[in-house]
Amino acid sequence: MLGKGDGDGESDEIDDLDESTAALLSMLPTAPIIVDGSNEVVRSNPEAYRLGVVRNDTVIEPQVLAAIEKVRASGGKCHVDVTTDTPQEFLAKSGKNGQSKGKGPHIEGDEALHSEVSRPNWLHVTVGRINDSFVVVLVDDVSENIRFAQTRDAFITNVSEQLTKPIQALQQLASRLEHGEEPQEAIAADARSLRQYCLHLEHTVADLMLLIKAQEKVVPNDTNRIAPLELAKKVTRSLEPMAQEADVTIQVGGDGDVLVNADTEQITAALRKLVENAIGYSSKGGHVNVAVGKTSEGSHAVIRVVDQGTGIAKAQREHIFERFYRGDNQNERTAGGVGLGLAIVKHVALTHNGSVTLWSAPRQGSTFSLLLPLAR
Repeated sequence: MLGKGDGDGESDEIDDLDESTAALLSMLPTAPIIVDGSNEVVRSNPEAYRLGVVRNDTVIEPQVLAAIEKVRASGGKCHVDVTTDTPQEFLAKSGKNGQSKGKGPHIEGDEALHSEVSRPNWLHVTVGRINDSFVVVLVDDVSENIRFAQTRDAFITNVSEQLTKPIQALQQLASRLEHGEEPQEAIAADARSLRQYCLHLEHTVADLMLLIKAQEKVVPNDTNRIAPLELAKKVTRSLEPMAQEADVTIQVGGDGDVLVNADTEQITAALRKLVENAIGYSSKGGHVNVAVGKTSEGSHAVIRVVDQGTGIAKAQREHIFERFYRGDNQNERTAGGVGLGLAIVKHVALTHNGSVTLWSAPRQGSTFSLLLPLAR
């Protein structure tokens, strides 16, 4: 339990808070905060700072402040559900919602953007009065449960939607075959449509399964040390036919000694999505570069995928990593996607205690940087 004004150490005992109460609060699995009569935080668990509830000895979440005032005035307890963002300084330190940003190409003007993704914190907060002087705030981080529920619901909804088209196509084909009066060309066309719908559904289900798998944190150990450069080479080799068809050249290079602790299947999937995305949005004759190295401070591996494509409009950049988001710059090669590729990349990064960053400018291409902690 932390003391007033301290983000990482003990402070003097608070005279008005008896020892038994303090000892009980210190054993709670949630993140407790003690607030005095002037709403100043006199004790706080470190998690309350990281979760964006407390800053500079003050509760900064308006709903929590309102609940504190309510129980101070009427007694009893109060429950509120709030959503917060992890402060930037904790993103850089803890790696829970992301890590230090990678650096993309510099470009003058407001059109360039370098952004990092992070997960929101969903919190269940209980507020109660200890005595006339103090109020306790218990913060329960339920983010993982909510993320799993959202992914599950998205899976059910989108698979249901994707099933509709092949079922309709199958019914139409069955009707033509049943009556036996339709020309062979019409039946063949229906069969081709059905095959395409089934392939699309298969692709969607595979992506959703990847997304669900990317919800569980990867724990570093001696058996999951991998070299990102080797994976990058393997992924690009498998995508050469796609690149040749699009008349796009892929180049891969970097530091082969860089190692990370990772799930090979997940990192392979993330790299594949990034390179597929780069090829899909590149013009004929374009180049895609994949480079593996370390961040400037030397704590993370960084895998950059750079394209010379159409770039991403400013209004769309903040949504680009959302599940099922589809921008308005689709072309013949990308029109069949379902908007899960970059969401998978984001979740793979976060489950590895890493992050993914984006630099982009219209007509000047995009750079996606996947950052992962170096192996330990």
